[in-house]
Amino acid sequence: MKTHTITTDPAARWLLLVLSLPTNSATGRMRIWRNLKALGCGSLRDGAYLLPFGDVQQQALQDLSEESLREGGSAWLLHVWAQTEDENLAFQTLFDRSGEYAVWLQTLADARPGLCNLKPQEITKLLRKMRREYEAFKSIDYFPGDGSNTLEAAWMDFMQAAESLLSVGEPQAVQAAIKMLAIDDYQGRTWATRQHLWVDRVACAWLIRRFIDKRARFVWLESVNDCPSDALGFDFDGAAFTHIGERVSFEVLLASFDLEGDRGLQRLGAMVHVLDVGNGFVPEASGFEAMLAGARPNARNDDDLLDKMSVVLDALYQHFSQVQPSTT
Repeated sequence: MKTHTITTDPAARWLLLVLSLPTNSATGRMRIWRNLKALGCGSLRDGAYLLPFGDVQQQALQDLSEESLREGGSAWLLHVWAQTEDENLAFQTLFDRSGEYAVWLQTLADARPGLCNLKPQEITKLLRKMRREYEAFKSIDYFPGDGSNTLEAAWMDFMQAAESLLSVGEPQAVQAAIKMLAIDDYQGRTWATRQHLWVDRVACAWLIRRFIDKRARFVWLESVNDCPSDALGFDFDGAAFTHIGERVSFEVLLASFDLEGDRGLQRLGAMVHVLDVGNGFVPEASGFEAMLAGARPNARNDDDLLDKMSVVLDALYQHFSQVQPSTT
């Protein structure tokens, strides 16, 4: 008789939700099914859904269990362990996303050639839609592999192509050392960047006015060639503060003025980085981008836009300063 070694690997711990819903609750059944799909559950059979163990996943399945009971059905949420390594691998194959990834990658490939023919508002709308879908994939990619890497690379390429059309003159990163500067030497100065503010520029302007130079004066440039000689440029090629290595302009300002120790600013920098060049996932990023995209067409000018978005950035700074980063 063939024997199997029982695994004790913590990664072999799973959550199993067993549901039974009445047939006369079509709306409830559909809502619960959509939530199960959004969570990326693996299906063992009809009514039996599996997720890797985790606090977030457990709470989500507990909520669905309670909703099922309210709909007049039955629900059991169980902790289970794969009995062998082979069984654990079999469970993991239920979460293979390669088919979904292939469809989405083709959608990106089909949309890419037509970007240059879209209006800025249309590009922004498409970018928001595709970002939501990408972040949805990432949130349920419980066992990332080569397919996940391919997806991330394709998304970064698409995002950078779209952003380059939205932000003409986006700076190219340079390789240089970041000099430590004294905030006291940068008071009451004139600061300049490209007009029609977008993520990195509006965040930099907020950072300058809020933490570096409270008496800052801003010049919004139609052409960077018109930058005043006495102005401190930021976020364009040749500016005093621009992309260096892997850092976007906001992160360069943090490093230059020794502000990286501030947890709220550090996490804001991670959000700006994701929105500007990709490489990472910050849950709040898509919401900030949506608010900026909504405020931009209605702002009287860039000063007005900065004022509107400063309220948002102040709130995000408080949120990031107080909330511990998720480890799940």
